[in-house]
Amino acid sequence: MNITIDLRMICCSGIGTYLSNLVPLIISACAETRFTLIGDARELCNYRWAQRKNVIVVDCTVPIYSIAEQYVIPRLIPKDTSLLWAPHYNIPLCYHGKLLVTVYDAFHLAMPEFVGGAHRRFYAKIMFSAVCAKANAILTISNFSKQELDRLTCCENEKIFPIHLGIADSWFSKVMNNNLHGKPYLLYVGNVKPHKNLSGLIEAFSLLLGDVPHDLVIIGKKEGFITGDDSVLSKAKKLGNRLHFTGYVSDELLMQYVSHADILVLPSFYEGFGLPPLEAMATGCPVIVSNKASLPEVCGEAAIYCDPYDINDIMAKIELVLNDNVLRKRMQKCGLAHAKSFTWEKCATETLSVIKMVLNQ
Repeated sequence: MNITIDLRMICCSGIGTYLSNLVPLIISACAETRFTLIGDARELCNYRWAQRKNVIVVDCTVPIYSIAEQYVIPRLIPKDTSLLWAPHYNIPLCYHGKLLVTVYDAFHLAMPEFVGGAHRRFYAKIMFSAVCAKANAILTISNFSKQELDRLTCCENEKIFPIHLGIADSWFSKVMNNNLHGKPYLLYVGNVKPHKNLSGLIEAFSLLLGDVPHDLVIIGKKEGFITGDDSVLSKAKKLGNRLHFTGYVSDELLMQYVSHADILVLPSFYEGFGLPPLEAMATGCPVIVSNKASLPEVCGEAAIYCDPYDINDIMAKIELVLNDNVLRKRMQKCGLAHAKSFTWEKCATETLSVIKMVLNQ
């Protein structure tokens, strides 16, 4: 039996976290199965699990979303492949074998105003329709995303399986290092994209400048995104040295920043899951998130919720958490307990169950 996995996005934020945590557990649980991993061989050689005896790496650096991937990828899939696992909706249209697809959200269909360009919206519609028609099973990372696929596509509901993500054990380790920023700060972790509503967070923070000693620290790439939010950078300049972009940081530095933050704030309009709030909870950092999309499902009673469309509400919730020490301690305790219920082992077990189901069909 041979399972082929497209790992070209293993170094991407979000999807890369999913792949690098889940795939090694799947491979480890299936020692008698051969795995063919399609991706950049120079990247994959850094992972021990990609060097196991039952693993074959097929070098491929063809860009995602490109025309080229539609004729290159099918040629690289071994003819004896029992199952192809595509961890994104850009599936190879000419592949006709058993297919498992992971869909993180339906953002491109649900919020086309943030996608940018009619050609991108058209591409998303075509590919989502193909996924629904060709996939034997579809994995989503939340019940919300399953409901969105059901609402926005013609996908058969019974072949969509929501499986929550996990949190790496390292997030629960006590970080003893000093505050890297040197001052109290609020934290945002994520890409600079319009649907993340970082612009709204900056506006809300600007209303608090005279009342709190905190800075706003933003972790994530701010350049090079197809749907980057230019308004963020223009508003950020007005805050001067009270706002700081760190750019991309290592996992170790990210954990230090999160563990020393007074609050992590994620006022997104749309999220398929939202892993940063759970990771923050694991370190004892209180969390304020949007009351939209998947975030209430994922964060449960361990977060404080804000209306992402109401700048004053975002500001008020930040003030509430900063000024109420009893609330902060309760959030820290509740958040830690909540975060412990999300494990990659559970995610792998449920994913493996769907893989076996498809193979036995």
